[in-house]
Amino acid sequence: MRKKLLFASFALLTTYSICSAQNVPDWGKWSWLIGDWVGEGGGQPGQGNGTFSFSFDLDNNILTRKSHSEYPATANNPKIIHNDLMIIYIDSNAEPTKAVYFDNEKHTIFYSVTYAINSIVFTSEKSSSTLVFRSVYTQLDAETVNIKFEISQDGIKFMTYVEGKSKKIKSSL
Repeated sequence: MRKKLLFASFALLTTYSICSAQNVPDWGKWSWLIGDWVGEGGGQPGQGNGTFSFSFDLDNNILTRKSHSEYPATANNPKIIHNDLMIIYIDSNAEPTKAVYFDNEKHTIFYSVTYAINSIVFTSEKSSSTLVFRSVYTQLDAETVNIKFEISQDGIKFMTYVEGKSKKIKSSL
């Protein structure tokens, strides 16, 4: 009985060690985006300004993005204040390719993450009852990023909703 318990414990520890070693996130493609950013945007619903940050959490196993933006009142609309939180996490291949988004307007959106030259792209899951959203972060230089938020009915043709440039004010690496 003692040998069986010892063998079971060893097998469990070995399995845990192998599984956890396989899921070490590779955040190399994100290094240029880690830090605090400030910017001014353009597009609908109007000119705005805001800040966002990307920082590691849970022993570098997840990346969090926090964002705050404000759009001034217009003749037809009151001032808008928007806050959100996104958690980027790894898939089974140890690649950061998934994200979940929450905001103060009670939205929850699940995203897939893809990579292009100098860009990180978040695309929401397609559903028959909702629009498809896409956020594209493009590195313009070491201290400047362009952010474009797009909307699509079909997940193929996207329309820009808000776009703007931001400057890095603090690196977190």
